[in-house]
Amino acid sequence: MALTAKAGLKAIFGLQMGIAAVLLVQDFSSVAPQIRWPTAAPAVSDPVAPGDQTRRFDPDEMRRPPMPGIPMEGASDLPKRLYFEDRPEGGIRVLGAIAEGDGARFADWLERQPALPETLWFHSPGGSVRDALEIGRLIREQGMKTAMDAGAFCLSACPYMLMAGTTRSVHAEAKVGVHQSYYGQSTVLPAFLAVEDIQHNQAEVVRYLSEMGIDLRLMQHALSTPPDEIYILVRDELTEYAVATEITGK
Repeated sequence: MALTAKAGLKAIFGLQMGIAAVLLVQDFSSVAPQIRWPTAAPAVSDPVAPGDQTRRFDPDEMRRPPMPGIPMEGASDLPKRLYFEDRPEGGIRVLGAIAEGDGARFADWLERQPALPETLWFHSPGGSVRDALEIGRLIREQGMKTAMDAGAFCLSACPYMLMAGTTRSVHAEAKVGVHQSYYGQSTVLPAFLAVEDIQHNQAEVVRYLSEMGIDLRLMQHALSTPPDEIYILVRDELTEYAVATEITGK
């Protein structure tokens, strides 16, 4: 009896080790193509044209301006989380990556303002999708406008904040880009749980776009662009998909 129980435990242990090995192989397989064959797409700073809009995306690289072709007066390394500062020409400039918890930080920051800013001006490589959606809903709830200066970029999760403005003004020399959302899930999970979680998050993004009045055709570009690349929207797409209500500058 003891031998049978011991053999059973060994069998269970062996099965668990086998499952772990399979999951580790799946994990490595999912990242191996990126390790061996990094994207050959041009840099974000390169000009884009219709049909030539996919660019290399590295959020750490994007945080280190100035970048060739994207001049920002007084540019320096962007913060690792959102930073809010007065814009000399008026409004508030929102700079930096979107870190976890920035949604709550933005809400707290708004509460401390003597008056709500009329317009938020974005310059961000993106970051936490959940926090971007949280910030966006608050922007729309408070009836604020959004905008981008010449030379600014709004990539990855940042466009979700931009889309929330009651009006959305984007300079012709700014860059807005989308790609597949990354939620930071560990792939060492049963496949059905990982897929279910991803589907839930994508459904939340689609629901958000509908709330903001954005053309859902935008998702075809986002879903077909991997996380290490970014699809830069050209002028006609910005207005056709309602990401921007106005293009300024040219």
